[in-house]
Amino acid sequence: MPRFLRLGLLACVLYFSAMSVAHFFGLKLPLLFVYYDTPFYAYQDKIISFAVLAYVGLFWLASRDIAAVPVALGVLAATLVGLVSVNLSDALASVVPPGQSTWASTWAYWAQTGLLAAIWVALMGLYLRCDRYRAAPGDASRSAADRPTE
Repeated sequence: MPRFLRLGLLACVLYFSAMSVAHFFGLKLPLLFVYYDTPFYAYQDKIISFAVLAYVGLFWLASRDIAAVPVALGVLAATLVGLVSVNLSDALASVVPPGQSTWASTWAYWAQTGLLAAIWVALMGLYLRCDRYRAAPGDASRSAADRPTE
C-alpha cells in the first residue's frame, strides 16, 4: 500500500480514537464533537463513543489491507450524507438560539462537515492514484518493476 494512503488512514484511526474519547468523557470540543454546543444526554455520548470504535477498527483494517479501503471510504461518504442531512434538518434548526440566524449558529457544523469531506476527497484521491498504477489481477502487461513499491 502506498505510504501516504496508509498514513492518511492511520491519521483517521487517531482522529476517530480521539473522537471516541471525547464523546465518552463528554468533552464537547469542536472537531471531536461535531454538534458540540447542542443539548445532549450523557448516555447518548457514551453510545456514540462505542459506535465510533467501529470507525477506528475499519480504518485500521483499511490501513493494513487495501481491499478494505473502498468500504472505509463508502462508510465515510455515508457519514457525510448523514451530517449534511442533520445540518439541514428542522430538528437542528429548532435548537438555534432565538433571534440568531440558522447559518450563524450552524457554520461550525458545516465547517466540520467540510473538513471530513476534505479528508474523504484526499483519501479517495490517494486511493485512486494508487489504483491507477496497479495492474489488474492477471494483467501481465506491466511487470513488477513498473508498479510502485510498497
